[in-house]
Amino acid sequence: MSFAPFKRVMAKHVLALALAATALAGCTSYAPAPKSFQQATMQPYRLDSGDRLRVSVFEQPGLTNTYTVDQAGYIAFPLIGQVAARGQTLPALEGSIASRLKQGYLRDPDVTAEIDRYRPVFVMGEVGRPGQYSYVPGMTAQNAIAIAGGFTSRGNQRDVDVTRKINGQVITGRTVISSTVLAGDTIYVRERLF
Repeated sequence: MSFAPFKRVMAKHVLALALAATALAGCTSYAPAPKSFQQATMQPYRLDSGDRLRVSVFEQPGLTNTYTVDQAGYIAFPLIGQVAARGQTLPALEGSIASRLKQGYLRDPDVTAEIDRYRPVFVMGEVGRPGQYSYVPGMTAQNAIAIAGGFTSRGNQRDVDVTRKINGQVITGRTVISSTVLAGDTIYVRERLF
């Protein structure tokens, strides 16, 4: 009696089980949020497309106005033209505007900038009303989900997938619903398995 055919059949079954386990692992695997997610919530706010700013130039009412950061990441400012805003903090933008105004326009410009309206957050997946919603500083994923109509009956209420731009790179990670979100984040509520 030869065991060679038996060994081949067993090898095929083991291979099939290994492939099935790999496929299932791919379905259930996820990337937890990297450390940079939490660190980004503690950093100074960085401007990006969709933010609306209130820029004031002391004793210059013609320059004081609201400006929106365009898709290219700039604001169009009188006299000096396009000013790069994407990735800048408010103090850095103030300095940039002031230094350009000093180049032949104003002697000692006093520029202040503040956020008039933050870029929105996006809530998708198993929520009552998926869409774009206004961001409020300190907002959590759970707050954003509540604004979007709450979880559907199939929504996973333990954790969510958040997509965020960090240092110019778009990263997605899984995080608990009590995590702080940032302006521009996309929150995706997955369907629960059971």
